Amino acid sequence: MNLLNLPRGLLLSAVAICSCVQADTWPSKPIRLISPFVPGGGASLVARLLAPDLSEALGQSIVVDNRGGGGGVIGSEIAAHSRPDGYTFVMGTASNISVRPLIDKVPFDPIKDFSAIIHTTTVPLVLCVHPSVAARSVKEFIALGRSKEARLNFASSGEGTISHLAGELFKMSSGVTMSHVPYKGGGQAIIDVIAGHVQLGFINILEASSQIKSERLRALAVTTAERSPILPNVPTVAESGLAGYEVTQWSGMLAPAATPPAIIARMNAEIDKILRKPLVRERFAADGAQPGGGSPEKFSAFIKADIAKWSKVVKNAGLAK
Repeated sequence: MNLLNLPRGLLLSAVAICSCVQADTWPSKPIRLISPFVPGGGASLVARLLAPDLSEALGQSIVVDNRGGGGGVIGSEIAAHSRPDGYTFVMGTASNISVRPLIDKVPFDPIKDFSAIIHTTTVPLVLCVHPSVAARSVKEFIALGRSKEARLNFASSGEGTISHLAGELFKMSSGVTMSHVPYKGGGQAIIDVIAGHVQLGFINILEASSQIKSERLRALAVTTAERSPILPNVPTVAESGLAGYEVTQWSGMLAPAATPPAIIARMNAEIDKILRKPLVRERFAADGAQPGGGSPEKFSAFIKADIAKWSKVVKNAGLAK
């Protein structure tokens, strides 16, 4: 029987029945969770923290597959074009979902090609400099950056990522001259800032906190509206003189569009339970991340609002290609 020849009402009923049958037997094999950045980045850290509990809840292995490159585009494209059968998921972030598609023509639509599952974390970025940089505050750094002698480069996890946009917004707000140096992920970017090959970066706090505490990096400010509990002595960029400056990185799980609603609902419910576990919340909080949660619909609305916010910044900065 060709389902396409059925009347619309019967077709919808058939699709619903197929989805229920698939959801009843799902999962029957390991699940791939794509992290579209290189190992060591914030998205990868979140994926690997959730994977053990999610594997236990679903009774199948969760294989975290790092597919870095292109500022998250490569891994996102793989996920977008995967079969919507509940065996491939991807970590979405402000970088690969909200920002990069606004700058470049990417081979996926961040809204049409994905189904939102759940918002997992919100984290600040930290304006970090190499200890050799002659600035111990945002005010001193701005003075340095405005000087004729300044030759400042800032690292990001890739062109069109949130760490790139954080730097561009800082340039627009402060008048500082800096050159952008994109990497294939946050892990590689932080290595070169620590080594002194690049003077600074707007680095995800999940990646930066341990390096700051060991004094391999100097934190000048966090990019969120409020200070981070794990870096209470580090001011915000806004309170340091750039009123209105605010940047947050978020992560969340997405599935290829047309993944059965019952599977989306099951994944949402299981991850929401995990995010409520005291031990998981403590582990996130220890790294400066705020756990997310909520419905797929809420996460979808959040993504659309974030894209609208960054579209204005990209336009004003003239970054769209």
